[in-house]
Amino acid sequence: MKVTVVGQGYVGLPLATASSEAGFMVFGLDNNEEKIALLKSGKSIIEDLSDILIKKCIDSKLYIPTTDQSIISDSEVILICVPTPLSNEHKPDLTALTNAATTIGKNLMPGALVIVESTIEPGTCRNILLPILLKESGLKLGEFDLAYSPERIDPTNKKWGIRNTPKLVAGLTSNAANRAKEFYGKFINSITICSSLEIAETAKLLENSFRLVNISFINELAIFCQKIGIDISEVISAAATKPYGFMPFYPSVGVGGHCIPVDPIYLANAAKAVGAPSRFIELADQINQEMPGYFVGRAEEKLGGLTDKRVLVVGVSYKPNVADVRESPVEALITGLNQKGAQVSWHDDLVKAWNGEKSVTLSSDFDLAIIATPHDYLDLTKLGNVPILNTRGSI
Repeated sequence: MKVTVVGQGYVGLPLATASSEAGFMVFGLDNNEEKIALLKSGKSIIEDLSDILIKKCIDSKLYIPTTDQSIISDSEVILICVPTPLSNEHKPDLTALTNAATTIGKNLMPGALVIVESTIEPGTCRNILLPILLKESGLKLGEFDLAYSPERIDPTNKKWGIRNTPKLVAGLTSNAANRAKEFYGKFINSITICSSLEIAETAKLLENSFRLVNISFINELAIFCQKIGIDISEVISAAATKPYGFMPFYPSVGVGGHCIPVDPIYLANAAKAVGAPSRFIELADQINQEMPGYFVGRAEEKLGGLTDKRVLVVGVSYKPNVADVRESPVEALITGLNQKGAQVSWHDDLVKAWNGEKSVTLSSDFDLAIIATPHDYLDLTKLGNVPILNTRGSI
């Protein structure tokens, strides 16, 4: 069976390699020529996958990175793994998704199965993507299958990977759902079929809205703990000894990445469209966006002002041990420090270059270091006696 995975990023590339290892002939389609060139040369572009694995998949001739859209017409299964970010207006942006659907539609053959993995509002598969596929392909309803299976990729998670993370699938028809389950069943252990596309679409939004609300709550509690002089980390550890009814979440400068700060806005947008409340999400989003400003204030207090103070921000990606800076709250932190007159530098050997600037070395040549994203490789002893503000929970 030939498979095309549209989008070769943090979701699409692991999915492409896993399905090729399962014996499928997989085309990894992406419009980024530089990315495809690296993959063709056997170089991984994400932290979770080694160069050895990429080269092994390519050498097996069961994984072919490509920019050639025509390979879609030779594929029985097409998976859409493109970003669905937020716009500059903090609204859902489906541009990449609708472009992908248009491209697939133009090359879609009868009998193919299209599976969407990108995060979307409930109703998007049925009301937006299906009409595009029908129009561009010229096929009739029933001449191809459409399914939805939300991605559950957690970069650098050593415990939960593609094979052992339970998978949700849903289809426009029961046949589409069963075909999707059969496909994923070749390389994923546990698969649950949802009764409708909308159930699966909403389940994905619930997963990450749950995380945003709880992380924002713990960030608010961390501010309280700092005010009364106790360590939020110890509070969380103490509460986590309860074996039921509690799940630990941890504070930070704010959430980032392609899921937690984004998916809840898709849910809130869908709620607004039908006149349903989403006050928890709106408040959690507000708290999350205020966290960088809170730590700018903490830095100002610590130094007695920030004008002309040399501040080093340590770690700029959205989570430890990855180079992904999408929706990183550290950008707002740096902007806020600059607005207060600080001379801001940043260190992150995983990201290396960002926003026209380059990572600087860890040293004692600063008035303050702010630990924003604590990568495992960091050797903070290189900071010498520089005062440290840790956004991850210290007083």
